[in-house]
Amino acid sequence: MPSSIGMLTDHYELTMLATTLREGTADTPCVFEVFARRLPPGRRYGIVAGTGRVVDAITSFRFDDADLDWLADAGIVDAPTRRRLATFRFTGRVDAMAEGEVYMPGTPLFTITGTFAEAVVLETIVLSVLNHDAAVAAAAARMVSAAQGRPIIDMGTRRTHERAAVAAARAAHVAGFVATSNLAAGREHGIPTAGTAAHAFTLLHVDEEAAFRAQVAQLGPGTTLLVDTYDISVGIERAVAAAGPDLGAIRIDSGDLGVLAHQARRQLDALGNERTRIVVSGDLDEYAIAALAAAPVDVYGAGTAVVTGSGAPTAGLVYKLAEVAGRPVAKRSPQKETEGGGKTPLRAHRASGTATEDVVLVGHHDARLRASAQLSATESGWRPLHVPMIVDGVVTDAGREDLAASRDRCAASLRSLPWEGLSLSRGDPALDTRTIAV
Repeated sequence: MPSSIGMLTDHYELTMLATTLREGTADTPCVFEVFARRLPPGRRYGIVAGTGRVVDAITSFRFDDADLDWLADAGIVDAPTRRRLATFRFTGRVDAMAEGEVYMPGTPLFTITGTFAEAVVLETIVLSVLNHDAAVAAAAARMVSAAQGRPIIDMGTRRTHERAAVAAARAAHVAGFVATSNLAAGREHGIPTAGTAAHAFTLLHVDEEAAFRAQVAQLGPGTTLLVDTYDISVGIERAVAAAGPDLGAIRIDSGDLGVLAHQARRQLDALGNERTRIVVSGDLDEYAIAALAAAPVDVYGAGTAVVTGSGAPTAGLVYKLAEVAGRPVAKRSPQKETEGGGKTPLRAHRASGTATEDVVLVGHHDARLRASAQLSATESGWRPLHVPMIVDGVVTDAGREDLAASRDRCAASLRSLPWEGLSLSRGDPALDTRTIAV
């Protein structure tokens, strides 16, 4: 039978819980932070995505009786730990960057404040969601930038795990994709869905024109006809013959897409189909899309690259303890160092709206709040990056934000970056991050 969401965790989380319950430290107040030490190679920014899914996961984090029986039978939990898990409810606080924000390495995306017992067991599910969704969103955002205003459809469902496909469609939509082929994503998240026919549909019929006429009869002349099953030039002739001058679009899914798009445009125009659009798909990533900038392409379909993060399938986010009972704590492991103390991030902007840097305030909670308020009030263009998502275990309005708002924020965040920060070439993070002790 399916497990509860609490079971989507690692064994050692429950080992730590059991040990701290035995020694009496389980209810020590703690602050955990989620951040990236560095961006994936070649990336100059990250995109916060999965926030809504994380909030839902935290507030529904439970273990049912069947889970607890299995954990006990497997010797993973003792009786005190089982009792604690049976009544688990997150009662702490989550402050986070809102979904769609651009983030830089070293800037905390999420801050989880609560007892050690309730915060430590959330590590795996929080990182699982954020690492996947942020990776997809960053790849999708780079594709959207490369497309220069031309729409992109997510077609990656069959290239990843069935549930990861739904999450990927959501993250890509946050980053600016206009639609998805995934029906579950459409139902669960309200994302527009799109799709017409595959090569198998054409091959089913006695000839290409018969397939096209059947599709037009079902969907109308405004449909998109896939013209590269056989010879593309002949396919375009048959598509126009089947749908006439009102043919909505043709799709090309193979070959040298730039050359073929130019040839298709000339042929369509010569046939009187100047308004028929050209859709291209087939292993497109941000670099392939950028290479098609001068081609007469109207719509892109992205599949494998977007759902796998275009070479960076994880955002590299980590979940680290920063404060224990008000005392800063930090790791000193080589190449895995952390900075102790709670943190409050802010972003500075020019009068034009262009972001210039991130500043992370480190220190006591009250001192950080005062410094943040002072900077925001006295320094033009400064704004705090964290908003309260969960307070005393209760989800706030910010934690219930709809997907449209996240999508708008992502577009605005990308517009705020310096132009060089949007480049697909390798380079430093788009914004510098500095730390101020308060």
